[in-house]
Amino acid sequence: MPEIHAILSASASHRWLECTPSARLEADLPDKTSEYAEEGTKAHALAEKRLNKYLAGKNLKTKPKDVDGEMWEATGQYVDICIEKINEAKSASPDAEVHVEERLDFSPWVPEGFGTGDMVLVSDAYIEVIDLKYGKGVKVSAENNSQMMLYALGLYNSYGLLYGAEKVRMTIVQPRIDNLSTAEISVKDLLAWGESIKPVAQKAFKGEGERCAGEHCKFCKGKATCRKLAEWELEKVQEDLEPDDLTDIDVVDILLRADSIKKWLTALEEYALDKAINDGIEWPGMKVVEGRSNRKISDPDAARSILAQEGYSEDDFLKPRELKTITDLEKLMGKKQFAQVMKDIIVKPQDKPTLVANSDKREPMKLETAGADDLDDSLLND
Repeated sequence: MPEIHAILSASASHRWLECTPSARLEADLPDKTSEYAEEGTKAHALAEKRLNKYLAGKNLKTKPKDVDGEMWEATGQYVDICIEKINEAKSASPDAEVHVEERLDFSPWVPEGFGTGDMVLVSDAYIEVIDLKYGKGVKVSAENNSQMMLYALGLYNSYGLLYGAEKVRMTIVQPRIDNLSTAEISVKDLLAWGESIKPVAQKAFKGEGERCAGEHCKFCKGKATCRKLAEWELEKVQEDLEPDDLTDIDVVDILLRADSIKKWLTALEEYALDKAINDGIEWPGMKVVEGRSNRKISDPDAARSILAQEGYSEDDFLKPRELKTITDLEKLMGKKQFAQVMKDIIVKPQDKPTLVANSDKREPMKLETAGADDLDDSLLND
């Protein structure tokens, strides 16, 4: 049975709260999966299974064959945190309830709004929703997180009045980057926020309002053809430029937008190619050609036999076996086990200097000995 999604999903709320027409726009566009999305779905299913085993008084001790070491370790960390949360809730309230994969209905505030809490806790002292984030590309905070606040409204809608808790906790567990983020809010403030977004949610459900571009557009399915986003991406590199040379401020403005612009251009290229191949659209001044590819040997065993018959030794035509990358080995073993057994032989050479925004958490580099040839230009060329 296909999975049913709300028009105004909690996970996309950061977008439709800013750009109200976006939800209806995305509803008419096909879903696209990715390796990362499928990996996340698999991790959530495993985490649910392990947590339910614990709640049933059992333990999933043996790693399934189709699960790598990293996923096994990460879901184990998530379950350990959930167990700590369960014990804390039961200490505060012995009759505290625990629910896994709980449907959360926040439709009193958002039309037809619902979602799923990975684990929720309900007690006299507080109610809490815990969300597993398996991705590691972006660190996610629970503070002022609209997805978590909508989940919290759904949890309150189901259990708040029964238990009378006055506090709400929202926790995000991101085990692959050791991120544990918890935010707490009073029920009064949560309900006030819910009331404040009602008019916006009504507009979003109807598809009304003006499009609004910004950082929230990153994963929008309609970003490739959105004129408002195109204008927003390009305006910073067009406005206030001097007639001749770029000023220092101009350079900084362009570089700080480079990553966002590259991602938008990639989405635009993928959209245009898909339309040309699958819908037969002929873009003016453009054509579809075969991409560049490298030659490959179709039958390695036959190649080995031929080379041996020609008098070449295996040392001449076979590569020595190499270790896989550290990332692959961490995925195989799990980060903790890898770090424990390999700690004495892992080194991190100093990398090339690179320019980043001041918001980056890394410490500034001392540049006394860095030369121009050492600079990393990947900001525009990754």
